[in-house]
Amino acid sequence: MDEASAKAHLHRALQQGRDALLWKLEGLDEYDARRPVTPTATNLLGLVKHMAFVELGYLGDTFGRPLPGGPRVEDLGDDPTADLWATADESRAAVVDTYRRVIAHADETIAMLPLDAPGHVAHWPGARSRVTLHGVLVHVIAEIHRHAGHADIVRESIDGAAGLRTDNDNLAHDDPAAWTAHHAAVEQAARDAARRP
Repeated sequence: MDEASAKAHLHRALQQGRDALLWKLEGLDEYDARRPVTPTATNLLGLVKHMAFVELGYLGDTFGRPLPGGPRVEDLGDDPTADLWATADESRAAVVDTYRRVIAHADETIAMLPLDAPGHVAHWPGARSRVTLHGVLVHVIAEIHRHAGHADIVRESIDGAAGLRTDNDNLAHDDPAAWTAHHAAVEQAARDAARRP
């Protein structure tokens, strides 16, 4: 595979994760977009905000390309979870708009640099801090898809909406009764396994 094809393949995987994450916000009111559904406060808008900072750092600062006029990691303050939730004063539209601006900036980085372009991740230790665009793309793709998976579970917990994309949910069933039966079968298997000696 030549470099252009490899870069296009990686970029497509990144964009699929971005699209999946943003789609999970569609159709929700302000509360459901922000509400924490796990003990660690995982929430949909927070996942989007987090990925904005991830891409800003790894596909911007790492290659000496800070986003002009964009947010900075330093702006988050001392709270190590500040990028994982939106305050009441941060509108959903502003968080999503920021992420879209970061995406455009990251896409410029991807377009302009070769896969072997060197970068530096300041918060990674020692020799590990020296990276290439290829390595960073793989890292960010893993990160976005991990969080898109979180978003799948969060959204399903909120209103039952599930699936991969708006045009292809990639689910085994489209009948709610089939899911109810499947859930019951899995629950029964778990109970049966728990009773075994």
